[in-house]
Amino acid sequence: MSTITYSDPAEHAGHPPLSHVRKVAMWAFLGSECLFFGSLISTFLLYRNRTGDGPTAADIFDVPFTSISSFILLMSSLTMVLGHYASERKDFRRMRVWLLATALLGMTFLAGQVFEFTEFVEHGLTVTTSPFGSSFFVLTSFHGGHVAIGVIMLLATAFMSFGGKLRPDGGMNIELVALYWHFVDIVWIVIFTVVYLLQV
Repeated sequence: MSTITYSDPAEHAGHPPLSHVRKVAMWAFLGSECLFFGSLISTFLLYRNRTGDGPTAADIFDVPFTSISSFILLMSSLTMVLGHYASERKDFRRMRVWLLATALLGMTFLAGQVFEFTEFVEHGLTVTTSPFGSSFFVLTSFHGGHVAIGVIMLLATAFMSFGGKLRPDGGMNIELVALYWHFVDIVWIVIFTVVYLLQV
């Protein structure tokens, strides 16, 4: 049985492999995202005490609930590692299982965040209530949007593998998805510490 191998034309032309270029591009993208999140976190820190007539962090934050949601998201990094490891071993069945598990954990985290936001709104905190509310919702929603994009990437990668369209040198391979997902998890650790733990 013959094995089909994919060669990168850039390698024969004396250029870096395309997979390396994509990896560098992903790192550059994540670096720019660090600047975005850094500016949003800095804005929150500037406005965290400007609550006006609205509720404060101590009034509405449910740290135990958010801790559970955070633990769920952090566990998704473990399943992502297992999925990446399975892909390197060419065990695509287990890879799909772990990718889908990671996506499920991500969706669970998002569901918890939606529930939490609903509770905050019922207690009088909205994006227009105060500078504190505005900076909080913009920061956490921006992160939630990144988690949602990561879930879509995970699902797309898993389904691409069914048709044999997932290649090591492909545009959206497992390693790039894993880099993005771990970045999202690390950013949440910072947000959870700064926004929740240090404000109550």
